[in-house]
Amino acid sequence: MTKAPSTGGRLEGRIALITGASRGIGRAIALRYAAEGAHLVLLARTQGALEEVDDEIEKLGGEATLVPADLGDFEAIDRIGAALHDRFGKLDILVGNAGLLGTLTPVHQIDPKIWEQVMAINVTANYRLLRSFDPLLRASDAGRGIFLTSTVGQIPRAYWGLYATSKAALEMIVRCYADEITKTKVRVNLVNPGPTRTGMRAEAMPGEDPETLKTPDKLADLFVDLAEPSCTRNGEVINGDDYAGS
Repeated sequence: MTKAPSTGGRLEGRIALITGASRGIGRAIALRYAAEGAHLVLLARTQGALEEVDDEIEKLGGEATLVPADLGDFEAIDRIGAALHDRFGKLDILVGNAGLLGTLTPVHQIDPKIWEQVMAINVTANYRLLRSFDPLLRASDAGRGIFLTSTVGQIPRAYWGLYATSKAALEMIVRCYADEITKTKVRVNLVNPGPTRTGMRAEAMPGEDPETLKTPDKLADLFVDLAEPSCTRNGEVINGDDYAGS
């Protein structure tokens, strides 16, 4: 349950951009950030789904800017970065949550088109976010980046080759970037949420009982901690299961 907003929230006045914000973990982060006083910039492909989240944010007394966009349109990411610069002059929090599962199949049977789609969203789009938004994060007094990864990004698993490769690549990009910003006020980390009740999890594990899984809101505290100006963690991969106590 998202707690009610209060004066002087932990993210009061911070500008936070969240990709994949219309459902699942992205939606839970958006609602919690709104409750903590952040102004949200929400990205997702579907306008209607974004509006539903926006309605919930308004009930919390929060504010959001809705950006329906396909992260596979890399030039659109640059345009969003320019628009954020013109409107806010900075970005305090970047949450790279959007991702595609692709197909679970032997490596030699992966469809090249699906390979390109998954790598575009899970890897290249996040690189383009960092490329476009790095100046905005540096303009903040405490820019914070958080990206979603997975256990299979570090531990091989049969039939998960495509998704696993994309997450391994994402982890390396983010951790290299973390090494490059050590002398700035920017900090960036990765979160492995672990088994969570989301649409992607249901797609990957159709026979699993969703009631046995934690809900996305159980991860919200972790994302607030990593977004706060006081956070000093950098270049880490944080296990959401450990944090959620599940």
